[in-house]
Amino acid sequence: MEVHMRKLFIIAALLAATGAQAETPRDFLTRFEKEAGGAASAERGARFFNTKQGGEWSCASCHTDKPTQAGRHAKTDKPIAALAPVANAERFTDAAKVDKWFRRNCNDTVNRLCSAQEKADVMAWLLTLK
Repeated sequence: MEVHMRKLFIIAALLAATGAQAETPRDFLTRFEKEAGGAASAERGARFFNTKQGGEWSCASCHTDKPTQAGRHAKTDKPIAALAPVANAERFTDAAKVDKWFRRNCNDTVNRLCSAQEKADVMAWLLTLK
């Protein structure tokens, strides 16, 4: 029992030392605003999300114009869980996933990487949804 407790203590100490913790949607908003060098605009985020930006799709093409609801991929028809953090607590809690999906989805919708300002604006808008 003592060896088991010691191992648990060591694991807990290592996790604390590395700062391993779940991130929050607000953490990503803060990160993107810092990278952009300015404040986000929820209004710009809503406009960006719902407007075709150069590709044949907008963000809403798959995530719907109500991202508090589930969507479907425009090409494959695969179900997509709600995007808004208020409707899906798992969204925007893992940096690797957030970076992966912004990269992939921006390439699909705007044919390039999204700017930090665009990501900040979309995050700001998603955080206003109830």
